[in-house]
Amino acid sequence: MMRHYSYKFGFQIPSNTIIGKGLYFSHFGTVVINENAIIGQNCNINHNVTIGRQNRGAKKGSPTIGNCVWFGTGSVVVGKISIGNNVLIAPNSYVNFDVPSNSIVVGNPAKIIENKNATEGYINQQLLQ
Repeated sequence: MMRHYSYKFGFQIPSNTIIGKGLYFSHFGTVVINENAIIGQNCNINHNVTIGRQNRGAKKGSPTIGNCVWFGTGSVVVGKISIGNNVLIAPNSYVNFDVPSNSIVVGNPAKIIENKNATEGYINQQLLQ
C-alpha cells in the first residue's frame, strides 16, 4: 500500500520517519525523505525536495531538522547535519553542513545569511503548540 501511494502522490516518506506536527506540502510533486531524518514541527516542503542520507565520510547519516523550516523547490539537504529553527532554505540550494537558527540558506554552494525573520510569511498552516 505504501508503495502504491508513493507512486500515486510522488512522495517517498517511510512510515517510520520521525516528523513533528504541522508538516505542510505546498505543491504536488516529488519529495524524498530518508527514513532516519528527523523533522521538527511546522515545516513546509515544496516540490522536488530531497532530505537524504550521506553514505560515507564525516557526515555519514541523515539530517535533523528544527521547527519552522521552509524548504524551497529543488532544495537538497543531506548528511548528518543539524538545521536550526526558523530557517529558510532557498530554492535549488544544496545543504550539507549545519545551519544555525534564524538563517536563510541560499545557493550551490550554499551560503548562510543571518535573518531573525527568515521564515516570516512563508510557513503555511502552522499548528500551535
